[in-house]
Amino acid sequence: MMKIKIVKNILDANDQMALENKKLFDEAGVVAINIMASPGAGKTSLILKTIDLLGLPVAVVEGDIASTFDAEKVGAKNVPVVQINTGGACHLDAAMIRKAVKGLRLKGARILFVENVGNLVCPAEFKLGESAKVVVASVPEGDDKPYKYPGMFSAATAIVLNKIDTLPVIDFNMKRFKNGVHAVNAGAPIFEVSCKTGEGLGNWIKWLQKLVS
Repeated sequence: MMKIKIVKNILDANDQMALENKKLFDEAGVVAINIMASPGAGKTSLILKTIDLLGLPVAVVEGDIASTFDAEKVGAKNVPVVQINTGGACHLDAAMIRKAVKGLRLKGARILFVENVGNLVCPAEFKLGESAKVVVASVPEGDDKPYKYPGMFSAATAIVLNKIDTLPVIDFNMKRFKNGVHAVNAGAPIFEVSCKTGEGLGNWIKWLQKLVS
């Protein structure tokens, strides 16, 4: 019972900080989007392509256990970016975001992309103050991810299925994947995209533009 109480207290404190973050973002006129996925699904690639196509000013928080590789890629596009290295933690939390955005130029930005640590379990449990949670899956990972990680997919506002250019050479059952998503999250849109070829990104961009309008 003590362990359950401690976990509940941690989540309650995080939720309170997340509410404060949300208020900060709302006052700044920024829509925060929490990008979650397993390692290698294409979170950074999606953010980079979105920056090119969106036509709106954005800022980015990059979360990783270590390194600054992804932040450097974003920074090369002259986009305000800050890196969070968790040092081993498998997710970002609201306190990390609060600290990070103090050093980020949010003024003038319309969207704040938060690239969470690559993990399909922990990030779903910790609110950050975001307006939307987006789960990025990829064809090479397989069509079973919604069945194996229902908590992540049920928490999503939208799903991006990346790397559809590999469908001709990967054994991936699209119907099975979509059925798995809809079984736990009937209302979430699924965007089929390829960050490599640009296929399908138009619908994703339209969804984002509607989100901030």
